[in-house]
Amino acid sequence: MKDFNALFSAYPYQETTATVAAAVKKIIDAGYDRHSNIEHYKKLFNALEITSLSPYDNEESIRQMVEKVNDLDDKFPELPQVAGICVYPQWVDTVRNLLTEDIAISTVVGFPSSQSYIEVKIAETALAVSYGATEIDMVLPVGRFLAKDYEELRSEIQEIKSAAGEAKLKVILESGLYPDQQSLYQAAILALEAGADYIKTTTGKEKPTDLNAVYTMTRALFDFNEKNGEDRGIKLAGGIKTTQDATMYSTIVAAITGDAKIDNQHLRIGATSLANNLISSILKEDIRYF
Repeated sequence: MKDFNALFSAYPYQETTATVAAAVKKIIDAGYDRHSNIEHYKKLFNALEITSLSPYDNEESIRQMVEKVNDLDDKFPELPQVAGICVYPQWVDTVRNLLTEDIAISTVVGFPSSQSYIEVKIAETALAVSYGATEIDMVLPVGRFLAKDYEELRSEIQEIKSAAGEAKLKVILESGLYPDQQSLYQAAILALEAGADYIKTTTGKEKPTDLNAVYTMTRALFDFNEKNGEDRGIKLAGGIKTTQDATMYSTIVAAITGDAKIDNQHLRIGATSLANNLISSILKEDIRYF
């Protein structure tokens, strides 16, 4: 059994909402203008996962989304390709059959609240991978973390990681549901220690992400990577719509992890509405493509 007191003691984090907010303001004041340029916007576009997780999803809507991704190079040769596409599990096969670009196919497991049997989540993961998913976004059961069921939580992440095989695993923390910054930091450390390739902010179905949460999660990511010689990443999602928003969030990530980590191996952004705004900012005209 894992000694979680020892684990969390190895990663002390005493920040409060007030101290995090002050640190965020300092980072934004110092770095926002430096990242407000077309080259940085292109990096953010390259980190995007074009996403559809809607009750209205159907074969035709998914087909149209994939075809727009396939056509990006022809429509907008000035742009890099996006990092991937993210859909519900039942549409993974559709994406795989239609996608002509060498990008990630992500799907969600236990979405959006993770209130299901672990056997169902494992089966959903294995089926999704068998149909072509290359990345799995699982939802961390926040209630279990708050109840301090750390061993069960770690075991669940490890079992889903095992079921995912070669697919990358992102663990969605639902960052707006923790009582303080320390709890969110510890949840991120637990997820990374259990095998998450990326920690992800939110599903977007509860509270949206915010700058404080991204700061705390990125600090956890940096501390874990430094201590263990790892190279894990972070995915931002939940209410990031404008180029200005994305620039602020990525400025925080860059300040903590370094500008070199602003690439789609280390940073992902799940926000389809952001895609149009980034295209518009890069091309300097109003584009409504997605």
